[in-house]
Amino acid sequence: MEKVLDNDYYDLMINNVSIPMYDTGDNITTLNFRHSLVHILKTNSDPCNLGVYPYHSFPTLYAPTSTISIEKSGIGTVQRNPFLGLFGQGIIVGVIDTGIDYQHQAFLYNDDTTRILSIWDQSIQNGPIPEGFTFGTEYRKEIINLALKSDNPLSIVPSVDTNGHGTSIASVIAGKPNAEGTFSGIVPESELVVVKLKDAKQNLKEIFFVPNDTVCFQESDIMLGIRYLISFAQSVSRPVVICIALGSSSGGHDGSGALSNYLNYLGRLPGIGLSVSAGNEGNNRRHYFNNTKEPPFYNDFELRVGERDKMFSMEIWPYALGRFAVDISTPNRESTQLIYPTIGSCRMFNFIFTPSVLWVNNFIFEEETGDQLILLRFRDALPGVWSIRIQSIDNEPISFHSWLPSGDLLSNETFFLNPNPDTTITSPGNGLHQLTVTAYNQFNDSILLESSRGYTRSGQVKPDIAAPGYELPCALPRNQYGSITGTGAAAAHTAGAIAMILEWGISRGNYTSMTGYDVNRLIIRGARREGANVFPNNIWGYGQLDVNNLFRRLTNV
Repeated sequence: MEKVLDNDYYDLMINNVSIPMYDTGDNITTLNFRHSLVHILKTNSDPCNLGVYPYHSFPTLYAPTSTISIEKSGIGTVQRNPFLGLFGQGIIVGVIDTGIDYQHQAFLYNDDTTRILSIWDQSIQNGPIPEGFTFGTEYRKEIINLALKSDNPLSIVPSVDTNGHGTSIASVIAGKPNAEGTFSGIVPESELVVVKLKDAKQNLKEIFFVPNDTVCFQESDIMLGIRYLISFAQSVSRPVVICIALGSSSGGHDGSGALSNYLNYLGRLPGIGLSVSAGNEGNNRRHYFNNTKEPPFYNDFELRVGERDKMFSMEIWPYALGRFAVDISTPNRESTQLIYPTIGSCRMFNFIFTPSVLWVNNFIFEEETGDQLILLRFRDALPGVWSIRIQSIDNEPISFHSWLPSGDLLSNETFFLNPNPDTTITSPGNGLHQLTVTAYNQFNDSILLESSRGYTRSGQVKPDIAAPGYELPCALPRNQYGSITGTGAAAAHTAGAIAMILEWGISRGNYTSMTGYDVNRLIIRGARREGANVFPNNIWGYGQLDVNNLFRRLTNV
């Protein structure tokens, strides 16, 4: 078995300059120009393996960010304009998600042939592997068409979307209008390339205390999916729009992660558009912030743990120059006492009056950000209110953020008692050059309460734009239709708009060197900014998506 698939091996992310230190001939998987995976044998299941190996070397876990609008974005006006009429012709739409129902009418031409150029299913290991990769199965357009003509399509192309999230996201961007006229994707003349992500390794879920039955995906597989999409688009010399409707609250929320950095680089290259969801953590009470400027320099805050969350993690990221110690107390007031920062630390705490077990990493220096990181991991957590104290050991002012996991990695029964809805943009939405999209209700012009808010931990403006994201019509597996809500839906809607702009700029020859960052700036400049709000702000970004206004300002049409 390939080590990238084998649960007996950790997938650890390394910088490519370090490959000679680890390479044994069969234990390296290249991710991109900067990062690779080194596959290390897992000799035990000790949580303190995160401590032996650095925090940033373990791939982050990502979860889906979603659970009429065409006119609201000015898209319909542009498409009816005879001088524009942009429907995505010549553009590739790239979706990295839970897969796609390739048999759905939304992804077929009128002659019942497929609009999908290729599917890379990372979860199927018995078919042709994409060139330049080491696992999964690639199904090109020809084999998909052969399957569609068969009495049993899944016997030829067995790739399915059991979750439905990927099918929905792809359809919002590029779905063909249905016969009843109740549904249409934004760019129904575009073609698709789809990456179905394999499930995250169990050993990675164990490290971050995520229940094994939770649907989530690992950062490294998303990066491989991006590399596949870019490689495919370059092989046919066509622009590509990549939509990532997945998010994570792990990391420093400053765009320094490997996936964020990769997208940041790609955003400056011609012909690559990037639409990323902001996350749905705005009202989940999973972020806490404190800034204590006067002595005594400590802060006590409380975490309510629900019955359903027996195992989970929590991160505390100081935003100050001094060093912090942490003290955690159970609901029945057993305390760890102050835990001081060290290099590569990991301590386990067994309590006397509760079966709870706690692992604490207080890293004085987290290598990717240069900041201190305190990682708490709970097993058999006693339901009730836990108390956490953060204290300066240098007698200096303190400032810090704390985040709980995003999405379905945690139930809504576990939350901070004094939460802060700001600085809740999920990764990779904190990066500089990817377009980060929040969601609003297009029927009443109100922001969705669950939409994550900026700014980033380093003060950068995010989100960039607000797009319709409430009950968008979408395709569902087994030839059904429904609706999808959330910032993932809004990112898909915006990906369609990006495809229209790339069609105008590159496919039609008006701006052949257009980069994703160029597209972002056009969208930001054309955004609708109404009311008494000051723009940009941490809720709406630079305003509401308005493609018609973008072209009106650009071309005077």
